[in-house]
Amino acid sequence: MAIKPAEIKKLASLSRLVVDDKTITDVTDRLSSVLALVDQLQSAQTESIDVSRPFHIAQRLREDEITESNKIDELQATAPEIYNGFFAVPKMID
Repeated sequence: MAIKPAEIKKLASLSRLVVDDKTITDVTDRLSSVLALVDQLQSAQTESIDVSRPFHIAQRLREDEITESNKIDELQATAPEIYNGFFAVPKMID
């Protein structure tokens, strides 16, 4: 699958990017080589490959231990506003 410079220009426009012709040519060449590699990988015969998933094996987990003390009062002392024990921030979405 080849990609055309017009498609790169359209993507740049949709992304609101200003891209010069040299960069478009460079990006077109790079994307075309990546897509060619993907096409090559898709042609590989993988039906006979057994993909084992070791989910049945128990994982060694570390003990859950407290490593830091509760510093909430110290951290909230510098906050401009606290509400019900939480940092108060301006509403961003209506």
